[in-house]
Formats: sequence, C-alpha cells, structure tokens
Amino acid sequence: MSVSLRAEAVRKHYGEGVQRIDALHPVSLSLRPGELVMITGPSGSGKSTLLAILSGLLSPDAGSVEALGKALAPMSSDQRDRFRLAHSGFVFQGFHLLPALTASEQVEIVLRRLGASAREARARAAHALAAVGLERRMSNRPGEMSGGEKQRVAIARALAKRPALIFADEPTSALDSENGRQVAALLRTEAHASGATVVCVTHDSRLADQADQVLRMEDGRMLA
Repeated sequence: MSVSLRAEAVRKHYGEGVQRIDALHPVSLSLRPGELVMITGPSGSGKSTLLAILSGLLSPDAGSVEALGKALAPMSSDQRDRFRLAHSGFVFQGFHLLPALTASEQVEIVLRRLGASAREARARAAHALAAVGLERRMSNRPGEMSGGEKQRVAIARALAKRPALIFADEPTSALDSENGRQVAALLRTEAHASGATVVCVTHDSRLADQADQVLRMEDGRMLA
C-alpha cells in the first residue's frame, strides 16, 4: 500500500546552551491512506511538535517530511500554505470558530477560499454538517452550541474540503467521554470512507480502541 505521509529522522529543539530543550529526538514513521493513527503520550512528550512538523506548520531542525509524495522542506512558506489549503484539514482543541458565523458559514468560508461557488459551498457544508449529525444546527452560532457540537462543526469544516490528510490536535480535550468517543469514531469513519490519512494527537488513552495504529511518545521519542 502507498505511503501518504513519511517522516525521516526529524528533530526539533528550542533554546540554546543550558536553556536548550530537545523537544523531538530523531523520529521516523510512514503512514498510509485510509487509516486513523493516534499519537499518544503525556504532556511534553513531543507529540504536538511532531504533528506540527508532519503538517508543515513547523519546520524540523533536521530530517525530512514527505506528504503525498512531495517534500515539504523545499517549499516556500506560501507554497506550504497553498499545499495545506488544498490537501489538509485541521481540527484543533480550541475549535477556532468565528463567533459571528453560523455553523454552515464556518464551513462555507473555507470552501469559498478553495474556489467553490456560493451554491456549491452551501451544498457541501450542508452535507458535511449532516455527516456529523448537525443537520438541525446549521443556522446556529458557536454561542448557541455545546462543546461537543462546536467540535463537530470543526470536524465538518475539515471534512468538507475532502482532504487527503487530516490533522487533529487533542480534539477531545474539551469534551466529556461520550462526546470524545463519538468524535474519535467520526474521524475513523472518515479515514475508512474517504481514504484520508487521519493523524490524531491525544493524551486520552481511552480513544486508542478507535485507532488503526497507535504510536506512543515519551520525552521526544517514539516508543512504539
């Protein structure tokens, strides 16, 4: 099976001299399309740093990342931005929703940036929100939704792009256990249905049974 995301001996540190912190020791991995991969570990283990490097939001100090057959390092900042817009979806723990926009508009705005017409954006937003169980909440704004509903909007926004790569950073941290399981199940369903590679960073070990592959980190190293 093909590899959609590959990291070779990536490293990252912060500070210099006695202040230096090695956030990521050489880490290598290969991920395939159609699977939900969970990266677990305690706070400070380097998992969020690794996710940022895999997604191109952060450059490693050493090593290389290849996404969908393209090396990220030779790209300019603008090229990486365009690559992420076209091929990647993001789900953050803070939701990153705009208070003045309805659930539908939160999704539509991303699709319009990709060049979709207003009509197409509305239709795709409606489909994505229905897929996460929010067909009756499309006109609601964030202040009118629960934490679980807001996270579902964030997931719908990522899925509506039909990306090949989905990166989720602690997507269940603000949710109770039942909503957390539902969100993890949604991400797994999307990976299997669309063939996307979904990489989810979490410290919530209860979600591991939803994953196709679990990678554990500690002190900046991949343990298993």
